Amino acid sequence: MHINLLHLGRVPYTEALSIQQLIISARKQNLVADTLLLLEHPPVLTLGRNAHRSNVLASGDLLAQRGVELHEINRGGDVTYHGPGQLVGYPIIDLRGDLPGKKGPHLGPVDYVRLLEEVLIRTCGDFGVMTQRISKLTGVWTMAGGSIQEKKIAAIGVHVSQGVTSHGFALNVTTDLRDFEWIVPCGITDRQVTSLELEADSDRQPTMESAINSVARNFGRIFERQILWCESIDQMLAAHA
Repeated sequence: MHINLLHLGRVPYTEALSIQQLIISARKQNLVADTLLLLEHPPVLTLGRNAHRSNVLASGDLLAQRGVELHEINRGGDVTYHGPGQLVGYPIIDLRGDLPGKKGPHLGPVDYVRLLEEVLIRTCGDFGVMTQRISKLTGVWTMAGGSIQEKKIAAIGVHVSQGVTSHGFALNVTTDLRDFEWIVPCGITDRQVTSLELEADSDRQPTMESAINSVARNFGRIFERQILWCESIDQMLAAHA
């Protein structure tokens, strides 16, 4: 058993949605194996099913001036920012498959999210950044200490249809955090966001390439699958034929 990995580079949000839909359809028909898409987006705001428009602080005129798109989508969660320097992962996984922690006919969505969090916690650890879960707050957070409060370093929002997942996670690697000022990230007002670049030691500074390699390695470990790097969607389809 393996998971396909396809690195798409920097892709407009609408194009990434189309690619997701293509692979989701193929996965539901068992025409392709479980797949992890890794990519970056140009600046974009997405509003999940539970989003409040009031959590978008920037005016429509400002967003248009900056070339920032806004999309309402079917993942869970509130408003999220994606942009350059942020590693976005879209796992398209059949939760009815052979997955760690599965107790019934399929892995539950909450248990699936816990696996994604563990992938990101271990990835942050590869750069010397200690992170954690916080009860009732999805995502991955830095450790608090003294007067220093936890900061969000990775966001997670997923959708499940007929047992197959879509959407996923966003890890701030070298993200310009000023762009988060356009929103109330995930609707959370009392905690800030951060990035691997800001939190990592000087001798373990991340690059997008090193973050991709770390996520791929840890995804394979946590999901207990071999990661198969693919060059294209056509290659994935042909390999599963």
